Amino acid sequence: MKLFVYHTPEQTPSEQEPNCAIAVDVLRATSTMATVLAAGGEAVQVFSDLEKLIQVSEAWSTEHRLRAGERGGAKVPGFDLGNSPLDCTPELVSGKRLFISTTNGTRTLQRIENAQVVLTAALINRAAVVRYLINHQPDTVWIVGSGWEGNFSLEDTVCAGAIAHAVSQQMQTPIEKIAGNDEVISAIALYLQWQDNLLGLLHHASHGQRLLRLDGYEDLKYCSQTDILDVLPIQSEPGVLKAASRL
Repeated sequence: MKLFVYHTPEQTPSEQEPNCAIAVDVLRATSTMATVLAAGGEAVQVFSDLEKLIQVSEAWSTEHRLRAGERGGAKVPGFDLGNSPLDCTPELVSGKRLFISTTNGTRTLQRIENAQVVLTAALINRAAVVRYLINHQPDTVWIVGSGWEGNFSLEDTVCAGAIAHAVSQQMQTPIEKIAGNDEVISAIALYLQWQDNLLGLLHHASHGQRLLRLDGYEDLKYCSQTDILDVLPIQSEPGVLKAASRL
């Protein structure tokens, strides 16, 4: 197994697809997706275009759908939800499909949707992702950060490092044996520097500061936790993610 870290979807190799691709958007899309599925959501369907989201979701009854839209960290007017995982309670999402479009994370999922296996990861479900990688041993794994509008983000890279470090530790394999590019080494170094203060790192991150200006401290606190949800979002068809146990 070789791990490759890409800080943004734009950095992934063109005209190549890995055996397994993992989308990471800690603040907040993949944290929200994991939370929805852990809370009993039927599925999460992702869109880059808001009008397309509305059109497709019209086929679902209002009792079985939720529309979540976020642009610039703020909720899209007229949608049921923004992109806060804290709003995704079992009472609200259980049995429903979440139709979601966000600034960054949905773009990443579109880039990797043709990989053999597509997963989403956040700090909160890191252990479930690591367990899948160790159990299935895909030959090539891309861990793709969403960044912010095409730029590097601390929170996605530290999550990639957390995944890679755990894989190396649990397989008892030197990281140089499984690192496919230098970005893996740098992501692990970032994680090891901040593993005991991930909330502090998220405060330094530019998107973390953006969310703080939007009164998003509780979101940062929630998204900085590690391994609190035992859920593995996996693509069942392009753009549709379900909990692995429900496939």
